[in-house]
Amino acid sequence: MRAGQYPLEEKPLLIFYEITKACPLACRHCRANAILRPLPTELSTKEAMKLLDDITGFGKPYPVLILTGGDPLMRSDLMEIIDYAKSLGIPVSLSPAVSSKLLSEDTLRELRGRVSSVSISLDGARPETHNYIRKTALEPIDVFRATLEAFSKLRAFGIEFQVNTTVMKLNVHELPQIFKIVRDSGANAWEVFFLIRVGRGMELEPLDPWETEDVVQFLYDASLYGLPIRTVEAPFFRRVVMQRSSGAAYVGGGLYRELINELRRLMGEPPSNAKKPSFTPTRDGYGIIFVASDGSIYPSGFLPLTLGNVRRDNIVRVYREHPLLKAIREARFNGKCGVCEFRTVCGGSRARAFTELGDPLGSDPACIYEPRVNNA
Repeated sequence: MRAGQYPLEEKPLLIFYEITKACPLACRHCRANAILRPLPTELSTKEAMKLLDDITGFGKPYPVLILTGGDPLMRSDLMEIIDYAKSLGIPVSLSPAVSSKLLSEDTLRELRGRVSSVSISLDGARPETHNYIRKTALEPIDVFRATLEAFSKLRAFGIEFQVNTTVMKLNVHELPQIFKIVRDSGANAWEVFFLIRVGRGMELEPLDPWETEDVVQFLYDASLYGLPIRTVEAPFFRRVVMQRSSGAAYVGGGLYRELINELRRLMGEPPSNAKKPSFTPTRDGYGIIFVASDGSIYPSGFLPLTLGNVRRDNIVRVYREHPLLKAIREARFNGKCGVCEFRTVCGGSRARAFTELGDPLGSDPACIYEPRVNNA
C-alpha cells in the first residue's frame, strides 16, 4: 500500500497490543524484558475489551490489531479477546513465541479462522545462532527446530504467516541463508527488524551505519525474488527502494558484496520480470501505535515515551492529538532528517534517535545518507 491509500494521519495501520509480558523464552534482544509469569498490572479481560471498543472509534476499515508479548499464548483469555475483536470487525494478527507446548496443533486449530495471520521469528540460519539468541527460560528445547516445525504446521492448517528476523552483528552474515529458509517456508513476507538497544537488547551489538546501509541495499536485491520484505526501525529502506527502482546503482562495501554473492549462489539470478518492491511510509507513531501490557500507550514498542494510558485515555484521541505524534506525522525532525528530501517517506527511526541521542525527533544515527536538497 502506498501513501494516499490509507489515512495514516487519522488512524494507524497497525495497533500492537502487548497482551502479556509472560513468555517461556528469554530472548537476548527482547524489547519487553519478558518474564515467566503475568504481571498483576496487565489489563483485565474487561479492560482489554474496552480497548477494542475504543479502537472502533477510528472508523472502518479498522486498524489491524497485532497481539504480541511476551507470548500472547500465555494469556488464558486470549481466544475470548480475539473473538470479541472479530465480532467488532477488527482484524487480528498474532505474534506468538515458539515453544513445543504452547504453539501446538490444538492451538493452531483454534486459531484457524480466528486470526488473519501469524508472525514467527527466525533469527539465525543455523541452530547454534537461533537457539543462542532465543534462549529458553523454562525447559530447554531446540527452538530452531521448533520454529521450522511451526512453519510446516501453519502451512498445513492454512494459516498465513510472516517471518520476523532481528538483524545484528551476531547474525548479519547469515541473512542470505535466512532469506532462503523464509522463502522456501511458504511465508507471505519477511520482516527484518534492526536492533534497537532497549530491554535485553542492551547486551547485543547493532550494525554500524555502513553495515546498515549494506544490509538495506541487500534487502532490495532479495525482494526481487518475489517475497515481500519490510523493515522495522530501518525506514530508509524506502529511500533505497526509490533510488534503486529509478535505476541508481549501489557498489557497496564488503558486507554487501558478501551478502549479495551468497544470495546469488543460493537463489541464482532474480527473474527478469521481477516486480519492484512497494511500501507504506509508516514509522514510530505514524501508522503505528503500541499499547503495553499495563495499558500505557507508546509511539511504538521500541520508543518508550508514554503518551497516555488506555485505562483513562481514548486511544483515538491520543493518536490524533498528541503533540509528539503530530510532529512525527508532519516530519518536523531535527538535524539532517528534518531537511532530507526523503523525510516524508522515510523519516528515520524515531526509536533509535531517542535511544542514541535522547531526542525522538532527532536524526537517525544509523542512516549514512546526506540530503541533497536543503528544505529548511
